[in-house]
Amino acid sequence: MDFRQLRYFVAVYEEGHVGRAAERLSLSQPALSQQIRLLEHSLDVSLFERSSKRLLPTLAAHTLYNHAVPLLEGMQRARDALRNFKGQSQRTLAIGVLQTVHSSLVPQMLERVRKAQPHLVVQIYELTGMEIERRLLNGSLDIGISYLPPRQPGLHGLLLYEDELQLVIPANHPLREFKKVSLSQAAELPMLLLGEEFQIRQIWQSQLSNLGRRAHVQAELNNMAGILDSLAYTKLVTVLPGCARDIQENNELLWKPISEPRVPLKVGLVYRDAQRQQATLELLRSVLEEVLNHSIEPLEGL
Repeated sequence: MDFRQLRYFVAVYEEGHVGRAAERLSLSQPALSQQIRLLEHSLDVSLFERSSKRLLPTLAAHTLYNHAVPLLEGMQRARDALRNFKGQSQRTLAIGVLQTVHSSLVPQMLERVRKAQPHLVVQIYELTGMEIERRLLNGSLDIGISYLPPRQPGLHGLLLYEDELQLVIPANHPLREFKKVSLSQAAELPMLLLGEEFQIRQIWQSQLSNLGRRAHVQAELNNMAGILDSLAYTKLVTVLPGCARDIQENNELLWKPISEPRVPLKVGLVYRDAQRQQATLELLRSVLEEVLNHSIEPLEGL
């Protein structure tokens, strides 16, 4: 059995028909049929039950397919990586970003990375914290920009900046004159919040749980900008990171620090393998520190 035969097998399995698989592989039907027979002989199993209209995979075929696809994908990734040494393709860097991180990070990061590594293709995905960690673990993301510490074992974090959760209210709200709002006061307010899958929502609910309280949720949106656009037309409030104030497009909202206790947030790079990703981490850290130094006050420890 070799990778070529595995590729032929996957095509026949997915097409369920030798003719269509042969067309997909640019191969003659007799040659493809022979390769499948040779594969069955080498494995000493029957992979397909032949009928007049299509091929039906056996239980052995299902098992082989589940193992063959990751092997072929891994081989393709290895080939792509090796082509970089010959200048035949560009290297990609897949980054997952929370929509609640500092608004200047992504656009300015893209430009600085492009200048530092002109042959690097950067792919940005706006995801929830849970999805960022899931994709880091399955290898479909290289780096995440998310809240620290990571929740999944096997992931690590590198601090970029600190923020804190703030209460956002309409300008005519009864709390408009307050300089700060306590956590217990905020817990009483009807809210428009991000959905349960968002880490900000989970952090907020965890803080309330520590007081023996539950969030008073009246409505949900899965988009932070949409929440800010909607608040002025409701009597609801929300909680968001202080840095999200940068994307506010009107003056009809007020941002109040939460105290007793305050709710600190740590934002950083999340990754899986520090040794393998050291060069990428150093590149992104230096680029993002440069962005942050121009957009927010430098923090101790950066």
